Amino acid sequence: MSGNRRRSHGEGSVFKYRDGFAAVIDLGWVGGKRRRKWVYGKTERETLGKLADLRRRQEQGQDLTAAPRTLGEWLDEWLRMKERDGTRPLTLRGYRVLIENHIRPALGKVALDKLSPTMVRRLLTDKTDQGLSATTVRHVHGLIRNALGDAEREELVHRNVARAVRPPSMKRPERRALTVEEARRLLGVLKGHRLEALYVTALTVGLRRGELLGLRWHDIDLDAGTLTVRQTVHRVDGRLEFAEPKTDRSRRTVPVPPPTIELLRTHRRRQVADRLAAGERWQDHGLVFASRVGTPIEPDNLDRSWHVLRANAGLDWLRIHDLRHACATFLLASGASPRTVMKMLGHSQIGLTMNTYAHVLPEIERAAVDAATEHLFG
Repeated sequence: MSGNRRRSHGEGSVFKYRDGFAAVIDLGWVGGKRRRKWVYGKTERETLGKLADLRRRQEQGQDLTAAPRTLGEWLDEWLRMKERDGTRPLTLRGYRVLIENHIRPALGKVALDKLSPTMVRRLLTDKTDQGLSATTVRHVHGLIRNALGDAEREELVHRNVARAVRPPSMKRPERRALTVEEARRLLGVLKGHRLEALYVTALTVGLRRGELLGLRWHDIDLDAGTLTVRQTVHRVDGRLEFAEPKTDRSRRTVPVPPPTIELLRTHRRRQVADRLAAGERWQDHGLVFASRVGTPIEPDNLDRSWHVLRANAGLDWLRIHDLRHACATFLLASGASPRTVMKMLGHSQIGLTMNTYAHVLPEIERAAVDAATEHLFG
């Protein structure tokens, strides 16, 4: 730009050239080379504004020497970072689905440092208008927020613009709770079924389906009446895989009631018979709830079996996951503290427990008030 007219301003120097204006900021020595950052504009005022923004980003710690990249390029790098950090394959697959289906088509080509709150807000609005569920839209927002948070820590952006955007609110659906009478009817239908112990463990201990299918005999202390959740079973890229629990809270040791312990002892004897019948076909994974040849149970097969059982009990609405919710509901209604239920279920936050089972809390509060009043007035 030598030979072009230069004007000095409080913000720095602006150069006039044939098609507009340019300004420069000195970044110092990087890698043995003097580095400068140029900005351009059609008018002097526009160029000065860009120069001021550049200085502000530098003061906020953004690395202005980093190679420019788009949001899509950063998300690709971010996924590789998450994979190296040990993020579970199932979680990574979910991230990729959100990125490829929802984020990359709309914002993938936007320069990372040019992304704005308005762009993120419009993406969430468009997805909501297209009929995407509030849960999925919140996941899209959460992924962008987390990826930009890492970009901010690496000084690739001067702020996380997704934090300025409110995700859509979620209306928590009213959850139908299994009654004690319905639970007893279900237990009658389950009696003698090959997987009776699995369903009763879900109902009385509150394990998730993947936790039940990943449970091993050495995770259970039948004498002490406890079990420890150490692994889960999930489908990843079309095949079943063992994985560690997602969070530290999910990795937990919980008490098992005596009736369930007795069912597990009976189930172990039945499994010995399955093993003898399978002979050389038996594949020993040490699983408590395995197929007839020792392999992990196919979740779809488990669901089909469950659909028959729930229909026989007149409970067509009841999902396997609802047994976990029923466990929590019965615990709370019996006087267990929310923190105890949080530990049993492996929730990461007490707020999740309180929000999920808010429908039970009025009953607990009423029982507590009645009990206190009875003490007062006899």
